[in-house]
This record gives sequence, C-alpha cells and structure tokens, in this order.
Amino acid sequence: RNSMSSLRKGNNENRKSVFYTSEEWELLDPTPKDLEDSMALEEKRKHLAEGSKGLTSSAFPFDFGRIPHKTRRPLKDMIGSSKNRNSSDSSPTEWCSGNGNKLVSELQLKYQSQQEELEQLKKDLLSQKELVRLLQQTVRSSQYDKYFASRLCEGVPKDKLELLHQKDDQILGLNNQLEKLNLEKDSLQQEVRNLKCKVGELNEQLGMLMETIQAKDEVIMKLSRQLSECEDNTSSQSGAVNSSMATCTNKELQELDRLKDNLQGYKTQNKFLNKEILELSALRRNAEAREREWQAKYTSLEAKLCQIESKYLILLQEMKTPVCSEEQSPAREVITQLLEDALKAETSEQPEQAFFKPHLVSEYDIYGFQTVPEDDDEEKLVAKSRALDLRSLSLSENREISTGVKWENYLASTMNREMMRCVELKNLIRSGIPHGHRSKMWKWCVNLHVKKFKDSTVPGYFQTLLQNALEKQNPASKQIELDLLRTLPNNKHYSSPTSEGIQKLRNVLLAFSWRNPDIGYCQGLNRLVAIALLYLEQEDAFWCLVTIVEVFMPRDYYTKTLLGSQVDQRVFKDLMSEKLPRLHAHFEQYKVDYTLITFNWFLVVFVDSVVSDILFKIWDSFLYEGPKVIFRFALALFKYKEEEILKLQDSMSIFKYLRYFTRTILDARWVT
Repeated sequence: RNSMSSLRKGNNENRKSVFYTSEEWELLDPTPKDLEDSMALEEKRKHLAEGSKGLTSSAFPFDFGRIPHKTRRPLKDMIGSSKNRNSSDSSPTEWCSGNGNKLVSELQLKYQSQQEELEQLKKDLLSQKELVRLLQQTVRSSQYDKYFASRLCEGVPKDKLELLHQKDDQILGLNNQLEKLNLEKDSLQQEVRNLKCKVGELNEQLGMLMETIQAKDEVIMKLSRQLSECEDNTSSQSGAVNSSMATCTNKELQELDRLKDNLQGYKTQNKFLNKEILELSALRRNAEAREREWQAKYTSLEAKLCQIESKYLILLQEMKTPVCSEEQSPAREVITQLLEDALKAETSEQPEQAFFKPHLVSEYDIYGFQTVPEDDDEEKLVAKSRALDLRSLSLSENREISTGVKWENYLASTMNREMMRCVELKNLIRSGIPHGHRSKMWKWCVNLHVKKFKDSTVPGYFQTLLQNALEKQNPASKQIELDLLRTLPNNKHYSSPTSEGIQKLRNVLLAFSWRNPDIGYCQGLNRLVAIALLYLEQEDAFWCLVTIVEVFMPRDYYTKTLLGSQVDQRVFKDLMSEKLPRLHAHFEQYKVDYTLITFNWFLVVFVDSVVSDILFKIWDSFLYEGPKVIFRFALALFKYKEEEILKLQDSMSIFKYLRYFTRTILDARWVT
C-alpha cells in the first residue's frame, strides 16, 4: 500500500497507513521545509533515472529485503503475546508427586532453553522497534513521492506509467518471495537451535557417563593401591608382628594345648555317651518287640480261652440230664453248680480285664442291649456262649490294623474343609463307623439327604410340630403310647416307663405323626426312631425318620396297606432267584415262604434280627447309601448260611431255622 501503486488513478490521495506498536507513535505531516528538501531530492532522482536509461528503482529510502515481516498481526499484539509467553515459560517449576523423579540436569536444560528464548524475544522486540522507525520514514517518503508524483503524472507519458506499474508489481512479488525465504530461514534456524539443544543434552549425558567411568576408574585404582599397600604392609609387618607377638605366643600356645586336651576329652566322653545311648535304644526296641510278642500271645490265649469257655458251657448243658428221681447224683449237683457259676455276669470288680475285652460279658453291651436274658437258663447259656464268641472275635481283631486309625486320619484331613461324598468315605463307612464318631457321621448323613426339606422350613420347626401334637387332638397318640414299652424291651434305655429314651421316643413319633397325617403312626416306626435316638438328639432323630420314610422308602411303604413293603418283597424274590438260584429252588421245593421272615427285615432295617454289632454296621451303610443296602445285606445273610439251609430237608425245620439263624452270625467282619 505504501509503494508506487498508490499513484494509480482512482486512488484516494488522503489514504494513510496505520502501524501498531507497543509505544505511542504519531503520524506527522511534513513541514514546508521538508517538502522543499524532498522536491530537491526528487529532482536529483529524476536525473539519475534518466541517466540509467529507463531503469527505475524504488522511491523508498531503504531496502525492503532488510525488513523482517514475521507476522501479519499488529506489533502491539505480537509483542504482548511474546511477553506473556516469556512470563509463562519462565515461571518457576512447581514440584508435585508426579514430577518428583525428574533429574536436576533436565530442569537446568529447560531453564537454559527458556533463557535463550527470552533473549531471542528481546532481540525480536528491538528489531520490531527498528522496523517501526523505518516504516515511519517510509511513510514520510511515500507522502513526498505522492506529492511529487501528482505533479509528474501530468506530463509523463502513459507507456512510462505502465512500465512503472509493472516494475512495482515485480518489486512486490520479489518482496513476497523474500518474506517466504525469511520465514524458511527462521524455521531452519529454529531447527538448528533445537538440534543444538539436543546435542548439548547428549554432550551432558556423555559427560556424566565419562565422569562415572572416571570415578569408577579412580575407585579401581584406589582399591588396587590399597591392595598393594596391604600386601606390602603384610610382608613388611610380618617380621614386626613376629617380634611383637613373640612374648605372648607361648601363652597362646599353652592355652591352645589346654583347649585341645579338653576337646579330646569331650570327644571321648561324647563317643562313650553315644555308645551308651545306642545300646539303651537297642535294649528299648528289643523290650518293646518282646512286649508286643507277649501281648499278641496273651491276646491269642485270651481268645482261645473264650472259645474253650464257650465249648465248656455247651458241654455242661449237654451233660445235664432231666431229673428222673428225687435223689440227685453228686455229678449232677457238680454240673449244676458249674452252670450257675458260669452264668454269673462279670462285674466292674475286674478292671484288669477291661483293657483286653471291648465286648465284656456283662449285663448290657455298649449300645444298651441286654446280653444275658434273666428268665430262661437255656437262653442264658446260649447268650453267654454267644458273648464269649464275640469276645474271642474282638480279641482276634486287636491283632489286625484297626479301622479307627483310618477314621482318625480321615477326620483330621477334613477338619479345615467340608466333608464331601467320595470313594474313600464310602469304603470307610462300609467297614463300620467307630462308636465315638458314629453320632457325628449319622447326623452328617441325615443332613445330606434332608437338606432340601430343612431349608424350606422355619427355625424351630420340630418344636412347633411337637407343640401342636401335644395341644391338639392327635389320632395316632393312643397307638404310640401302646407301643412305647414294646419298642426295645431288651434295651435299658427303653425297658421301663421311667427310662430316659421313652419320652424322647414319644416326642419324635408325635411330631412325625403331625407332619405326615396320611401315615400318622405305623408299627415299625418306633423301632427306627429308637435306634436313631441311641446316637442322635430328638430333632436329628426326627429328621432321620423323615429321611427313611420320605426319601429312602417308596410311597405307601408305612401306610396301613403296606403296599410299598409288599412290592419290595416281590423284588427280593426275583433277586433271590437270580443271585441264589439253588437256595430259591430249595425254598420252592419245600414251599417255604421266606418273605414272612424278610418282611420284618425290610420294614425295620434288621432291628431285632441281627446282633447289635452287625446291626449298626448295616445302619452305617444304610444312612449313607440308601435302601439298596437292605437288599444287599439280605442276600448276604442267605448266602452266608446257604449251605446250612440246604442241608435241611423239611419245611418246618427250614422255617424254624430262618427265624433265628441271623442271630447266630456273630462275626461283623463279613458285612464289610
């Protein structure tokens, strides 16, 4: 706008150029004296232009290539933004938790680069001020040119004016190219500065590494010198040490000799003591081995003695003959006295026998069942003989590895985890649960089967049922009261109305009858509950009965029709014909209906049908595996006595044998 293009026609002669700076600048009109001077200068320029043969030059008193045009913004805004950037970049670095790990060298490099940028901005400010001063001069000269050009245009030919316009356009294009080149130059200079900064950082890192290497070399040299000095001192001081320590060497040698003597004495004493300990250990092992041998022999003799006593009782019974006359022979009196002495129950006045007799021939066994009847002498003799056989078997079992150890190991392994169904647990239960762990295991088995029922009931469900059965009219209560004392009369827990088990039995049966009004009460349930109460509390025994009736057994098993029980007998007949065809054919030949015997086995799960040891082993497996156990044990009982039954050749003897043969099986190991 300030070039010669302002001379074109149509341009406003009153146009003014405006420049923005950080200082207050004024645009002054030229004075008359200045105008005269400008006219004189213009005359000189004319002559110079004519002498150069048409070559024209800019009317500006300075070179545009030297003016840096870096921005199109006003100078005031550009300088203000530079100040703001400088003030923001030079602010002190604030440390926070995220920048706490920056190195001091990086901060110094950043601070140095910011200082360099500040210096560069100051230089730019000075150049901008210089630019403003030059632009003012240009404006004044442009005004002078405009003033004289208005006069010259009147006499200048038109072609020269066109030539001037072309030159002016060329000058503008060159100025634009110059500006672009200056911008490229500035960008290249900036890149050079950045590269110099990176080179400086690399040089500093290299210097730091060189310093580290140098420090390590110094440390190595220092250690090498110290090592050489130590070696020199060792060699040089060896003589001095020998001379200085010569006086105390004798004392130390004497002390060393004394210590060596003491050490040798202690070694000798230690060897002697070790030899004594080894000899004593060998003697102890030999004594323990002999003790085990004697213990085994004693147990074997004890078992044999029990067998001899059993045979002795049977022999006495056979020798005793009916009295045919009033006079009795002395031999018969002796035999009678021997029988009376043999039938006397053992008491607790013999504590030394308790260690070797887990099944003492006492009035009751560990389950509360009566071992020796009170009325019939012949029954007493058979019971005493059976008890002695049981003692003999138990004494023989002591020589084998007890399953109690396996149970202890298994329960210890499940102490910190929940007990789960597994093959190991099934095998242990089939071998029999020890008396001390049976209560815990039965409760776990019952909860395993009735968990879904218990989860759907409210707390205190058993007490609520019992309260309703006691307060309201219950049609089953009369029959329950009639059967209480007939449940297990041979067990001390249910033998009298004041026995502790009678009230518990009554409560469980009443609560169950209220839960199942369709069943109410059925003969046989009392025996199931009575066996459960020997190891479980009332509520657990109630859920045990629920498990047997509602989970294990088919529907209508304990109803008035006993339809489910009859179906099981038909199934058992089919199993007998398949598994024991000889025995089944023998029964069919003599028309013996053995289901009259097995019906009660299934209904009460062998209660009062087998001896107590076998009964509880059957119940262990029954509560864990379910009703299939009843079929298996029923088949096993017939298989165990198959040969004896096949020897019987008439229906009466067969039926009579079937009524009691299960109680002649005393060895509980066959059930495993």
